[in-house]
Amino acid sequence: MTWYNGGMKFCKPHRILLVDNLMIRRYGNLRMGPGRKLMCGAIRNDWRICEFSDRDMARLLAPVGIRALGGRIANKKLLLTAKNFRPDIMLIGHCDYITNDTLNAIRKALPDIRIAHFNVDPLWQEHTRAQMADRMHSCDALFATTAGDVLKTWRTGKNAVAYMPNPSDPSMENQDNGMKTVFDRDLFFAGNPRDGDPRWELLKELLPKLDGRMRIDIFGADKPSIWGAAYENVLATSKISLNLNRREGDKWYSSDRIAHLMGYGILTCQSSKNEMQRFFSDSETVWFDGAGDLAEKILYFQSHDAKRAAVASAGRIRYHQLFNGARVLRFMVETMLGENYSEPYEWAEEVYR
Repeated sequence: MTWYNGGMKFCKPHRILLVDNLMIRRYGNLRMGPGRKLMCGAIRNDWRICEFSDRDMARLLAPVGIRALGGRIANKKLLLTAKNFRPDIMLIGHCDYITNDTLNAIRKALPDIRIAHFNVDPLWQEHTRAQMADRMHSCDALFATTAGDVLKTWRTGKNAVAYMPNPSDPSMENQDNGMKTVFDRDLFFAGNPRDGDPRWELLKELLPKLDGRMRIDIFGADKPSIWGAAYENVLATSKISLNLNRREGDKWYSSDRIAHLMGYGILTCQSSKNEMQRFFSDSETVWFDGAGDLAEKILYFQSHDAKRAAVASAGRIRYHQLFNGARVLRFMVETMLGENYSEPYEWAEEVYR
């Protein structure tokens, strides 16, 4: 089953320069990050794409390991890359090394280019807000994985500020656990919860209610954190998952964990506070209000596996239909260019100009 169509159907081909942390220095121990899914989305849309990994380049180019000098050189190389590749669209992720002066120089060299910053961190974090503020005058559009009036903060009258979902891609979220019956664990969470973290407080209340009744792994707490292929193996062998955020209640916000969990067809439990009911029904995910409610629902699906499988598979299909990287990227490009949308995006009300 596919959830995408080639880009030639929608508009002219684009040349996209993606600037993001691509983790080349991890030597394959990679995260399934949104930047890579947007890259895959560009390819699925039949668009040309060039990648520039700012952190890797800064480290590679740093004389005698002086990272600040490497960052300056990386900016020069990004300008050279833009001049050589000649993109009409430039997407910038969490790229603190890349300066606005460099973006302005790229715009001077390529007057027709459109530049956007995308940020998948929560907007209640001071650093995230500072990143958005830093890019608001140098970019044509800003995209964040939080919706609501907070986005209006970074309007300039010349830019667009919009919500973007966490993208998925069928080459990364490439299994359907709803079709499986044998698992290594019944419930898992991957994160780094610590004392004082609301996620840890929830887990401390939840886990005793489930003790002895199912196999549970908490990676980043009772088990070491996992990355790369090890993380993907855990996804492929887990029945039920917890999608917990450090703060719940921000409109449509989730960490990109939600794409991994729902995209894999793992039964995903998430807070009802984030208003994601706009996109998913209780036949596609599990909503909970507090540890007691969550424990009751987990135990229900643990003992009703056919219903678990049906909800998990339906959630997977829905997530890939709505939020596949090709579709999310088309929305971003059409928003940047001020075009009429090629289809009715379910989140398009969260665009502010």
